[in-house]
Amino acid sequence: MSIEPCLATSVQISAFIRLAEAQGDFATLLRKGDPVSGAILIVALVRGANAKIYERYPSLDGPPSWQALATLTLESEAQIREYLEKRTARDPDLWVIELDTADDERLAGLLGKQA
Repeated sequence: MSIEPCLATSVQISAFIRLAEAQGDFATLLRKGDPVSGAILIVALVRGANAKIYERYPSLDGPPSWQALATLTLESEAQIREYLEKRTARDPDLWVIELDTADDERLAGLLGKQA
C-alpha cells in the first residue's frame, strides 16, 4: 500500500478559483480553512439561482469526486448561511467557495462531472 501525495488545500482552492475565472465564471472565497488539509464546500449557482452545495468525497478507485448534498433544500440565502454556520462550527478547518457559472454544463465541467 502506498500513500499518494496531494496538494495542499490552499493550492487547490487557488487553482479552482483561477480556472473558474478563466472560463468567465465568478468564484470567490467565502471562508478560509486549514491551508494544508481542510475540507472544501462549494456553494454553486447557475446565473445567480438554484443554489446547491457540493462537497468532495474520496473514492476507493480514483480521484475524489464532487457530490451535491442531496438532503439539503436551499430556498434562500438565510438557509445557506445557516447551514454553513452549522458546518463551520463542527469543522473549523472548512473552506467555502461560492461559484456562479453561466450554465449547468460549465458547472459540471468545473466539478469534473458529465453534464
